[in-house]
Amino acid sequence: MSRVLIPLICLPLLTLGQVNDKIITRQGQVSFFSYTSVENIEATNNQVFSIMDQKSGEIAVQMLLRAFVFKKALMQEHFNESYVESDLYPKLVFSGNMLDVGDEPTIVRTVKGIMDFHGVQKEIEIKTKVESSSKGVILHGEFEVGVADFNINIPPLLRPNIAKAIQVMFRFEYEPYEE
Repeated sequence: MSRVLIPLICLPLLTLGQVNDKIITRQGQVSFFSYTSVENIEATNNQVFSIMDQKSGEIAVQMLLRAFVFKKALMQEHFNESYVESDLYPKLVFSGNMLDVGDEPTIVRTVKGIMDFHGVQKEIEIKTKVESSSKGVILHGEFEVGVADFNINIPPLLRPNIAKAIQVMFRFEYEPYEE
């Protein structure tokens, strides 16, 4: 009897030492800003999903475009209907790798991968700040996205009023992933 009980008691203790390398956020934040001569355009999405494997550096991000919130409802409507066409292209997906994985508590790392947005897949490279927190890991940074790179049509009359590159900011507060 004791031969059976000892392994059964020790098995959970052995698995306590194994750390799950996957971390997740279901409420990451992505916002963007575009300066225009008429009116600045900015919006925030607080419903961004991301999962990362800390050991391999693999990272995936997904967000619904309709979850971007603007200060003006008309801007939000134009964004979804005329520019990103969120009925046809409802989400943005990024899949990539952190190139220089390491254990330092705060450091800038490079993330390289494919952004699938508005029916276009484009390779991008992003400098990302990685910090340790009491709950897990925080990833944040900013980068620019060219409007023309993703086939977003801007009417000729409005082109002078819309920036050619949009400033994108992100912040993901990851916690351990529980399977």
